Amino acid sequence: MLNEKAIAFRYLEGHFPLAYKGVAADIYVSQDDYEGVVRAAKDLQQDINKVAQTKPQLIHQAEVLTNNSVIIGTIGKSGLVDKLIEGGKLDASELSGKWESFVLQTVTNPLPGIAEALVIAGSDKRGTIYGIYEISEQIGVSPWHYWADVPVRNHSELMFRNGIYKQGEPSVRYRGIFLNDEGPSLMAWVRENFGDFKHNFYEHVFELLLRLKANYLWPAMWDNTFYEDDELNPAVADMYGIVISTSHHEPMQRPHGDWKKHKEGPWDYSINEEVLYKFWEEGIRRSASYENIISLGMRGDGDEAMGGQLTFQEKIELLQRIVQDQRHIISEQTKREASDVPQLWALYKEVQDYYENGMRVPDDITLLWSDDNHGNLRRVPTAEERVRSGGAGIYYHLDYVGGPRSYKWVNSVPLQKIWEQMHKAYEYGADLIWVVNVGDLKPVECQLEFFLRLGWNINDFNKDNIEEFSVRWAEQQFGTAYAKETALIINRYSKWNGRLKPELLNAVPLFSSVHYKEADNVLAEVHETVALAERIYEELDESLKDSFFQLALYPAKASAQVLEMYIRVERSKLYAAQGRASANTEARLVKQLFEADAKLTYTYNHELAGGKWNHMMDQLHIGYTYWQQPEEHILPETGTITLTKENSGMGVAIEGSELAWPRDPQLPPLLFSNYMRETRYIDLFNRGSEAFTFSATADEPWIMLSMTEGSVNAQERLWIDIDWPKVPESDKICGTITLIDMLNRKAFTVMICACKPAAPSREALTGFIETDGYISIEAEHYSANKETAEASWHVIPNYGRTLSSMGVFPVTASSTPEPTIDNSPCLEYEVYLVTPGELKVAALIAPTIDFIPGQGLRLGVSFDDGPVQVVSAIGLTKDGSYSEQDWEQSVILNIRTAESKHIVPEAGYHTLKIWMVDPIVVLQKIIIDTGGVKPSYLGPPESYRGNK
Repeated sequence: MLNEKAIAFRYLEGHFPLAYKGVAADIYVSQDDYEGVVRAAKDLQQDINKVAQTKPQLIHQAEVLTNNSVIIGTIGKSGLVDKLIEGGKLDASELSGKWESFVLQTVTNPLPGIAEALVIAGSDKRGTIYGIYEISEQIGVSPWHYWADVPVRNHSELMFRNGIYKQGEPSVRYRGIFLNDEGPSLMAWVRENFGDFKHNFYEHVFELLLRLKANYLWPAMWDNTFYEDDELNPAVADMYGIVISTSHHEPMQRPHGDWKKHKEGPWDYSINEEVLYKFWEEGIRRSASYENIISLGMRGDGDEAMGGQLTFQEKIELLQRIVQDQRHIISEQTKREASDVPQLWALYKEVQDYYENGMRVPDDITLLWSDDNHGNLRRVPTAEERVRSGGAGIYYHLDYVGGPRSYKWVNSVPLQKIWEQMHKAYEYGADLIWVVNVGDLKPVECQLEFFLRLGWNINDFNKDNIEEFSVRWAEQQFGTAYAKETALIINRYSKWNGRLKPELLNAVPLFSSVHYKEADNVLAEVHETVALAERIYEELDESLKDSFFQLALYPAKASAQVLEMYIRVERSKLYAAQGRASANTEARLVKQLFEADAKLTYTYNHELAGGKWNHMMDQLHIGYTYWQQPEEHILPETGTITLTKENSGMGVAIEGSELAWPRDPQLPPLLFSNYMRETRYIDLFNRGSEAFTFSATADEPWIMLSMTEGSVNAQERLWIDIDWPKVPESDKICGTITLIDMLNRKAFTVMICACKPAAPSREALTGFIETDGYISIEAEHYSANKETAEASWHVIPNYGRTLSSMGVFPVTASSTPEPTIDNSPCLEYEVYLVTPGELKVAALIAPTIDFIPGQGLRLGVSFDDGPVQVVSAIGLTKDGSYSEQDWEQSVILNIRTAESKHIVPEAGYHTLKIWMVDPIVVLQKIIIDTGGVKPSYLGPPESYRGNK
């Protein structure tokens, strides 16, 4: 979207009326213009009719124009537009020879008898089409009107504000999507509604791309072939203006489906050259007249690494010969120099290894670098590579099938991550092709659009306005009333899924139900967000409910249900081990959530939009045990106990411990800090089927109980707070709570200890203070941020697993292997240590890869004026090579950790310093461990910080 709002929904004197008093301006487009432009003009006609409920006339002869009109045309293809330029009436000074640029301008007296016209002029076919859709978007027609059932809001008055609105060349030349991993959902939906992946299906995809100002597509390929499923597919794509390519493992415009249908011998050029050569010839022959980017090279059959008996070096030599032969075919079949035909070489997985070990292709071929399939760049161009005439691009993923787990369901890549990685890619010169794997397309609508908008004009986006985009996006779909709340919902569920994907929830220890109230806090936010989404859904106008369900309610609620289910799975096992009757309650809730997931899926597939999207949520997502999806949804195994009357009676568990009385004879004390001043809990649970009553008494006046007696069927939570003014100053003072089981006449005592040191007082404290054996710091809460002339640290809001992140800008800054105050920006954190001696510092950073040759993922850590330790967040094997397990853990946990050990001999105030070494490191959280850090997924919550 243009930054300037060109359309007003009220009458403005002296401005151009697109629609006013039941009359719409005529639309003129020459039949001599591109067919795709004429087609898009018809869309504008329909869009104005939808919004203003009055249909413009579509006119193809300029001489019959009698009223104020919209004049649409491409420079060099529209005689009328060319005359307006020649006559000095249309400002096209920045259009000639440009790529995909357009101007929107009101022109007085464009023709005899016509007082005024709105001219939409493009530098080329897509430039004009984008100008047309810019008007459609500004009058309120969402690009998602078909794909998410977003209705238009009616306005009887549509006024174009007089002036000149220019759009220059896009930031990235080719911007598009890859429909991939499309079984079972998209494939079943397409075949039910269109018979197969034919042109009548693709027309909806092409229109969406153009409305999003994209131009590039890798078509669906799992069990399909774009060129042979429907011979009209490539012709219709070309008419619309969509550039077609094939994916990273489908060279020469031959989808893998073609090979499955026409296979003769092995997919091995070293022994089946003649067959493959002819196979590729046909691919170029049949597509030569269309606008394409031709994928070169070769992987193994079915998106695998190249096999066979060849050595690594022999594979490189074979691939170089393959590319040479493919270039010869291109030249022969297109009757052009190969260097004049757009081509790419996808450096995907092992293919990048060939490149890093010396394989090269001609400079005019675009090097398409890839992420690691999980949204983390693997490589960006070096300074030497940035001068190649073919340039570079990025293949990115919002969907993937492969290890450590496939993720194909709802979105799990936050907008902030997309921006952080793709901003770096662009700054390092990967700006010719951006293509993103969107899987089935439907579950990633907002994120897909963000990626494409970023490629369209990257300067519209920065680290501080990403959430603003989501608000504007929500406003476009649902209006202003709920835009901020809807954006919050989208960003929250994306953050949950971004820190641990739904498919991975059973792969690692989950949010702790024991330490730091972690699981409880996660569930509280989840429930709050779903409640907000359900409230908005109920309050929305009926016409908006289908689109809101698809874009906000379903992904948030479905993600929340699966997340809660797995938390309760782990909790049921913990409770069963402790002997709690409530283990069975948790197990029942797991089953209910499992059934709720199926019900919500049914609603999406069968009830939403009258059943329009049947099959679109067929993707399995519960019960993964390895990289591939399960054959069916599997109810997770839970923990239960056998309930008897005889076992009835009180059990006791406390926050922060897996121990439970009477299974365990003693429990550790509950510790309270005058600095943190948090409440803690004791769980009183039943061990059998008969309810019991209890009493609770404290022996110190400063111990406050949420209740002193009650009845327990399954379990009750007793909250403990401290009346701090009544606590004597002391490093540690203790009291007790006596709990009596009235049913069995048994008592148990829990020790309560409070820490209220005389110094530093809570009121006088500055910086963070150690409590419970750690200091936990959110990275943005520094006490000083020291810049250099070359670089500085800045907050990236809401990026990461917890609060935010600190990134280095500019991202192209040089590394500082030996950081000093003169060459390295430094973040300082004032901390108060209670426990002197050896400690560990864990710097938690975004799970990126060392994608800049010659750099790593290093940062410097020091205390006070001591020496700087340079530590790396990449785990290496004993022989110095990269560890596959280290990478897998980083993408599962969505974090990397750089650890260092230090000796701080004295308690008291100190300054922790974090130094930039490699500028691509993004810091999220810091944990100083003096011996008290407990297991959790997100790490301890932030420590108390004094502000004086």
